This record gives sequence, C-alpha cells and structure tokens, in this order.
Amino acid sequence: MILVVFCILSVLAGLLSSAAGLGPWQSALVFLGAFLGLNLLYVIFWYCVAGTVDRKKPLEKIRPIYSDGCISVAGWLCAWAGVRTAVNGAEKLPQEGRFLLVCNHRSMFDPIVTEYVLRKYRLAFITKPSNLEIPGISKLAVGSGFLAIDRENDREALKTILKAADFLKKDLCNMAVYPEGTRSKTGELGPFHAGSFKIAQRGNVPVVIAAIRGTEEVHRHFPFRPTRVALDILDVIPAERVKAMSTQELSAYSRELIERDLEGAA
Repeated sequence: MILVVFCILSVLAGLLSSAAGLGPWQSALVFLGAFLGLNLLYVIFWYCVAGTVDRKKPLEKIRPIYSDGCISVAGWLCAWAGVRTAVNGAEKLPQEGRFLLVCNHRSMFDPIVTEYVLRKYRLAFITKPSNLEIPGISKLAVGSGFLAIDRENDREALKTILKAADFLKKDLCNMAVYPEGTRSKTGELGPFHAGSFKIAQRGNVPVVIAAIRGTEEVHRHFPFRPTRVALDILDVIPAERVKAMSTQELSAYSRELIERDLEGAA
C-alpha cells in the first residue's frame, strides 16, 4: 500500500513538471527521483523512530508507534519483494485474548510476511539474536516485543521463554515462535523443540498452529517475478487443553498438522 501511495505522489510530481514545461525525459526523471526520494525519507523516518527505543529498559508497555512501524516496514518490504499473500483459515484465529502462534520456517521472509498479513493481531516473534542486532530498524522489533533466544544455551533460552510467557500474561502482545529453531534449507520440516510450547502453558493462552509456504521462492523470483505465499491457519488448541497436554504432545500434534498441510499442498 505504501508503495502505491509513493507511486501516485511521484506520478503527480511528474505531471506537474510536465505542465511546467519540462520534456518527457525530464518528467520521467522527476518521477523516478520523487519515488526514490520518498522511499528514502520513509526509511529515515522509521530509522529515527527506532532510535528512541531503549533496549536496556525492561519492556512494560508497547507503544503503538513501534508496532505500527514494524507492520508498516513489513508491508513495505513485501511490496518491494513482490510478495502476494493468501491467508487461509483466518476465521479460526482467537478474536479475544492473547495466543502463541507456531509455524514452520522456510525463509527470512516468514516473519515479515506473517507480521504484515496478521497485522490486526500485533505479533511479536522469538528470533535468533543476530536478527535483533541489525542497526536501526531492528530496534522497532525490540520495542514491539520481539525477543532473542539463544538455543545453544538452555539457561538463556529458558529466560526468553519465561519472558515471552510474561508478555502474554501482561497482555502486551501475541507471541510467535518457530519450533524448528532455524529455517529449513531443503523445504523439509525439521524436528521441533518442544520447549517452545512452554510459552503457551506458562502464559495460559491458546496455541495457534500455522503453516507457511512460498517464502523460500522470494529470493529466486526477485526482482522480475512476484511470489505467491500461502499462510494456512490449521488449528487452535484452547488454553485448557494446552495446560492438560505435555510439551511433547503439543509439539508432536503441531508438527503432524503442519507436515500434513505442506505435503497436501506439494
């Protein structure tokens, strides 16, 4: 949407320059300069907003401008990458209260696409530390509740799980996690880390099971072809059932549903 707005404004700039007596090529250059300039100003704006995030301060409240910024930048990146998304089963998503979303992981675009298409639900993702060390814009993610997890250190990983559960209990945001722990390079579904489901148990929230496909094609298609991405909402396990099941049972059930969905779409 934001690129459409930039395009319209740039076309207007080109038309005005043409009306002012500039030739076709000069008007085309005005259009291009306006379009690139607007995109640059957009990046600078969110970079400055991100600079106000204090990473050393405990997150007690999520300011809307940070979550809005994450959603806006995610949509902007999807537009530039030519991503076309279809969400199936969205009616299953909880309309009240918080939840934990679990999904398979195929590409760095998975959280970007999911963040944007499920923008109504204000998702915050658990991700590897390096993703939250990117200068500038990544601070918006921190301000929106994104958390880094060190899967090589069980003690530190548990701290992240407990913090995510605390965010859910405090009603700060919905959380999302990739139980595989890393993106699949082959497209095959990897083993799940059952500990991820402790977030829902400790936060006393439902588990939303989702499957994503198509994001692994974005880098192959860019910049000449659009990429179709499908996000399927497969099931929602109520909080009471989440409490009654073990993390191993939750992990096995979720993985089975996702694997079946991916195989059925192949």
